[in-house]
Amino acid sequence: MGTLLLIISIWSLFVGVIDIDISALLSSGEGMELKIFLFSRIPRLLAILCTGVGMSVAGLIMQQLCMNKFVSPSTGATIQSAQFGILLSLVFVPGIGLWGRVLLAFGLSILGTWIFVWFVQKIQFKNTVLVPLIGIMFGNVLGGITSFIAYKFEVTQQLSTYFVGSFSLIIKGNYELVWLAVPLVIIAFIFANYFNIVGMGKDFSQNLGVNYKLVLFLGLTIAAMITASVVTIVGQISYIGLIIPNIVALFKGDKIRGTLIDTALLGALFVLGCDVIARSVIMPYELPIELIVGIIGSLLFIAMLIYKLNHGKKAIRLRKAKEGTCCE
Repeated sequence: MGTLLLIISIWSLFVGVIDIDISALLSSGEGMELKIFLFSRIPRLLAILCTGVGMSVAGLIMQQLCMNKFVSPSTGATIQSAQFGILLSLVFVPGIGLWGRVLLAFGLSILGTWIFVWFVQKIQFKNTVLVPLIGIMFGNVLGGITSFIAYKFEVTQQLSTYFVGSFSLIIKGNYELVWLAVPLVIIAFIFANYFNIVGMGKDFSQNLGVNYKLVLFLGLTIAAMITASVVTIVGQISYIGLIIPNIVALFKGDKIRGTLIDTALLGALFVLGCDVIARSVIMPYELPIELIVGIIGSLLFIAMLIYKLNHGKKAIRLRKAKEGTCCE
């Protein structure tokens, strides 16, 4: 996956309305192409990689802590909470700036995620489907309130950019916030074993001497901060945190430390592939990446459900060819 990601990353730098070749970049007379390469193509690639890595890891953390494979930033009301925080900044403190908007998105996304977890913990008898259903319902309530306030204060056009994910406006100087995903993913890797223990339940964690509430708060905060940073810069992108951890789990199991790197690589590869498709389908125009991710992600999710219905929790094994076997 790392090799494939590197190849597609280099290829994506030369996909766009304006054709750029290596010889033009190396020549000193082609200043415009060099500026496009440095100020648009490279920042866009970095934003794509950080988004794919961050959202997939955020989904992995939420699924482990909530003990449910259908929980993700999109089904746990995290994205909707971040959008609500952005709305509040646009309506009540319009001059707060980017970082103020980000802080509001951080705070509301963390609060919304915690309310969702509180709802889930109050349910005595819960199954696999009920938990994400609660998150979807809670997210729809937040989305309805957000739309109502946006219509009332006439900021729907400003807010619409945060509802549909797109990398078309990414340029140098307005995307660096998504780099926050990198240190947060590193922190998640450091505390991966603690997330595994907390995922076993409160009693199990306390028996091993792990502070259940502290680790739970840390994990959900990491997931919420990654989601808020992506939504603030790129907009809403669904399915990444839902399907990528599940696909990796089919091959490598549920242990976070053993799957986190694979989840990050596959998430980056998935988003990058979708972005290349979005730029190429109706050239010279560009489709929102949310549309491509939604189509491909829904198909992958259906295929994954069919596999689990037919095989249960059995993992996919890459079988090696047996040569020269014999028995004595």
